[in-house]
Amino acid sequence: MAKKSKIARQHQREQTVARYAERRHEFKEASVNPHLTPQERAQAMSALHALPRDASPTRLRNRDTADGRPRGHLNTFGLSRVSFRQAALRGELPGVTKASW
Repeated sequence: MAKKSKIARQHQREQTVARYAERRHEFKEASVNPHLTPQERAQAMSALHALPRDASPTRLRNRDTADGRPRGHLNTFGLSRVSFRQAALRGELPGVTKASW
């Protein structure tokens, strides 16, 4: 189980990313647009750098939806490897069976 403060901080980062997503996209497009002057591209790049650091989607971390574990995350199920194994053994995941050969 991850600390509640880490889970809350992650949630706050997700909100920040969503809030600045449109502006960030516009600045990124303008910064590489070959039809703009170099000064306009530089202004777009400086505006991009002026955004909060937590507005970048790379600052987000995939976490287990059940307990917030940050490592061993399986994107297909949204669970960590530990939670996935427990849920699969209990039969809570439809279509998932334990392999035996």
